[in-house]
Amino acid sequence: MFKRLGLVITLICLSYSSFADSPLSGDKHVYLIDIKGKELMIGDIKFSNLAGKTHYQLHLDHSLFKDYFLSMKEMKCLEGPELWCHLAYPYSNPRTINQNDLSWLSHDLLFMYKKKSEFGANFYNGIYYQLSLNKGTIEGTAQAVDLNLLASAPDDLTLAPITEAELDEVEVAQRWLGRLIIK
Repeated sequence: MFKRLGLVITLICLSYSSFADSPLSGDKHVYLIDIKGKELMIGDIKFSNLAGKTHYQLHLDHSLFKDYFLSMKEMKCLEGPELWCHLAYPYSNPRTINQNDLSWLSHDLLFMYKKKSEFGANFYNGIYYQLSLNKGTIEGTAQAVDLNLLASAPDDLTLAPITEAELDEVEVAQRWLGRLIIK
């Protein structure tokens, strides 16, 4: 009986350990990677497993962002060679992900870029970080997306509206913050 109990405890510890070491568990930091490879930590994310689903809570460090009023909308922007403005996803989001689908997290990390000299906001210049798991980290590469598609709520709020069909390649070497990493 003690052997079985020991085996059960060992299995529980192993499964907890593998979950705790997972890139989709615990507390992590969110970094944007600039054109020169420098990491800029913009916030934290906490992953938790509840009812068999991986939930996340994202907290961006707004002290790094400057307030801009663009096209009748207040935006939090990072300043560099370009303005890189965070656009919070405006509709219901379950904030759940799994190893095969990180799209809701990508929706919480939407940005728009613009030159400082340009007037207003151009939501056509949207950035969607297409996320994937890679050797213990979550990595994202900037993809172009026309964020005007979020001007009205999607028909089905349970599905992430930005899909592969809406994305276009970005010349990452031409964008200030073309990559993202969560570790």
